Amino acid sequence: MAERDGGVRPQSVILTFLGDHVYGRTACVFSGSFIDAFARVGISEEATRSALTRMVRRGLLRRQRAGRRMYFGLTATSAEVLKDGARRIWHTGVVNDADHDRWTLVGFSLPESWQRQRHELRSRLVWAGFGPLQNGLWIAPGEVDATGLIEDLGCGVKVFSAEPRQPTDMQALVADAYDLAGLGRRYEAFLCRWDRPDPVPAAPDDLARSLLLLTEWLQIIRTDPRLPLRHLPRDWPAEKAQKVCHRLHERFRPEAAAIVEGLLDTVPDLCWAQP
Repeated sequence: MAERDGGVRPQSVILTFLGDHVYGRTACVFSGSFIDAFARVGISEEATRSALTRMVRRGLLRRQRAGRRMYFGLTATSAEVLKDGARRIWHTGVVNDADHDRWTLVGFSLPESWQRQRHELRSRLVWAGFGPLQNGLWIAPGEVDATGLIEDLGCGVKVFSAEPRQPTDMQALVADAYDLAGLGRRYEAFLCRWDRPDPVPAAPDDLARSLLLLTEWLQIIRTDPRLPLRHLPRDWPAEKAQKVCHRLHERFRPEAAAIVEGLLDTVPDLCWAQP
């Protein structure tokens, strides 16, 4: 059901589960706990085990054996991913109503032979909220620390902070640099799915609903650059969608937390417990 209804992958659901129920505990989670939790959203045992293995290979999880059981703990990389997700959901939010119009510009001119580096840089820029202004020049709202984006690319990249001046039409510029139509459709689809009396009625319980809700929400907001509200269409649906997400999460939280406490098998994370 997870992939059909919310378009989510097992790895995305694992990160949601860890962020909402494990992050901050300094504990490793038994593989069977993941399997029990994700069966509720239609993810098979095989798919869960495969996703856990891939996440270990990618450095997002680490294995820790206790007796005959295998447990999985966070790494520094996954902890940072979960911290970023929590910040986006609960702190910065999707509404940028700042009264100043400050932008970060990244310009680059990399050799044609650097195809891999060019692709990697573009991927990093999109992740950080940048949109292409013109060939080799990308723009993002606010003051963005781009050090980590470009530190391994040498002197071929330049970073500036700037403010728009007349006759620049910022609304037109934003519409050209970002796929507002696509992002708006994702928010509308979220509202269509969740802003109703009985959201996701096929889900068996509130843990399943909570996992589907936050996973889908994170997939959307990770692609939202938080553009200034005054440069967006008047009927921009992000704020309404955010209110729906927060309201439903609070509604699902009590039962979801009780279910998790019943199925969660953990051991102390020996890696994180070390001084």
